Amino acid sequence: MRKFLASVAVVFTLADTADAQDFQKGLAAAEAGDYATALQEWRPLAEQGDAAAQFYLGNMYYSGHGVPQDYKEAVSWYRKAAEQGDALSQINLGLMCRNGQGLLQDNVLAHMWFYIANANGNEIGAQLRDVVAERMTPEDISKAQALARECMASGYKNCGY
Repeated sequence: MRKFLASVAVVFTLADTADAQDFQKGLAAAEAGDYATALQEWRPLAEQGDAAAQFYLGNMYYSGHGVPQDYKEAVSWYRKAAEQGDALSQINLGLMCRNGQGLLQDNVLAHMWFYIANANGNEIGAQLRDVVAERMTPEDISKAQALARECMASGYKNCGY
């Protein structure tokens, strides 16, 4: 349970007080193991584009907490948050690409997402990028870097998919 929430430290800034309260209510519910309430609080926020709620829904589907485990659904929610610049979702997408969970295994895309996460200030992204690079050719690394630059330059619209 603690792994689910403590795997990352996240600072949230939510403009709307009601949304912040709903998000916090979902977080408190998840911490208490009440995933049904967490889902009830987070899904509307995620559907409205809240990256933090999208990240946590991705976690729920990845781990199967309160919902059936579904890697494809986790990828979908992580991608929505990643396309808003959420570095933690970018790391999770990179891990899922590296491991072939919910999509085809692809070290080039994994490297791309780790590179982007690092560019967005997450040092773990650099470490994971370097680990996956050990299994890649120099050409594949260059391709991943070019994809990352294109993805970021396009506002996360052209990200190799």
